[in-house]
Amino acid sequence: MSKSISFVLSASRSVGRSVGRSVDATKLGWGAPPPAPQVKVQGPRAEGRGRASRNLHHSSRPVLTMAEMDPFDSALCVSIPSPAACWHDAVDRFTDDRPSSDLLRRLDPKHTASHLGAIISLAPELTEDLLSSVDQPLAVRRCRQSGREYLLCDYNRDGDSHRSPWSNQFDPPLDEAGAGGVGADGNDGAGEGAIPSERVRKMEVKANEAFDVYRDLYYEGGVSSVYLWNLDDGFAGVVLLKKSATPGGTTQGVWDSIHVFEAIERGRTTHYKVTSTVILSLATADSTLGDMDLSGNMTRQVEHDLPVDGDDSHIANVGRLVEDMELKMRNLLQEVYFGKAKDVVGDLRSVGSLSDGARDREAQRELIGSMRR
Repeated sequence: MSKSISFVLSASRSVGRSVGRSVDATKLGWGAPPPAPQVKVQGPRAEGRGRASRNLHHSSRPVLTMAEMDPFDSALCVSIPSPAACWHDAVDRFTDDRPSSDLLRRLDPKHTASHLGAIISLAPELTEDLLSSVDQPLAVRRCRQSGREYLLCDYNRDGDSHRSPWSNQFDPPLDEAGAGGVGADGNDGAGEGAIPSERVRKMEVKANEAFDVYRDLYYEGGVSSVYLWNLDDGFAGVVLLKKSATPGGTTQGVWDSIHVFEAIERGRTTHYKVTSTVILSLATADSTLGDMDLSGNMTRQVEHDLPVDGDDSHIANVGRLVEDMELKMRNLLQEVYFGKAKDVVGDLRSVGSLSDGARDREAQRELIGSMRR
């Protein structure tokens, strides 16, 4: 017996023994946490990812506060239609990528790459927009210069090459790369062979060191990467975290978290805008109980104005915001979505026999009846 439950989330945290751990912020060097930020819900980013000249945070759909959101507003289903059956109508009806990216959020994230390939084959004109707006599970590569692992995403990609945060070099090497966040062909922002300016690169190195400690304390393993790039009035970046369950056994799990942020500098304060996405896949395979697959992705957004005293303050501020977002998303995932899935599965499948259940209910009714006499 095989069961597959797919649902749309909007945040979460780690896979493995580290779930539910509490870490002292002083160990991370981030100091006291900021006032609780207002968390907002919004759709996937559909505007040119990683480009300084375009909006990093898609805002075409209404933004809801946590108080206004229905916590059970998720797509829960036991079967998912083939994407090829849906895309012909979608491509004919819409001229942009929003319907495509919205539907991809509701499909199993383990198959995002194949679904994305099917859509692109039907609508090649959407290739760039889809690749820049659809979050895919993070891939891992080892840096040739440092020997350390780093994560691949659209923010450190130029064609088939990806920039390592440890060596600041592209693999495979590019013919030419621009400095100061400007690509070799004049494009600004991330990607396109761009490397950050000297100041932003120094912050990038320190941020990678800080989040490497964060990853070790919270996830007890996994891989983390931080990439920064220049903006006209500040800088932007992405924090990536990946944790996979120990291979072997009957349980498999992968956690990918992607935190994209903008830091707009305003004198002694900086306006931070963080969009966090968690892609989670949990599966169990048991010869007696059958197969169970819980997969989904979740997105949340937060904005905050925080004081800044030097470049190191940016790392501490972003660290606190990311930490707070992951804790809130994990709690929401565990208490609401997993709780709802557990209730649904419990109603669909009974561990005991139906006759035993009927006998227990009859005994309960008799007991209640005797108490009322």
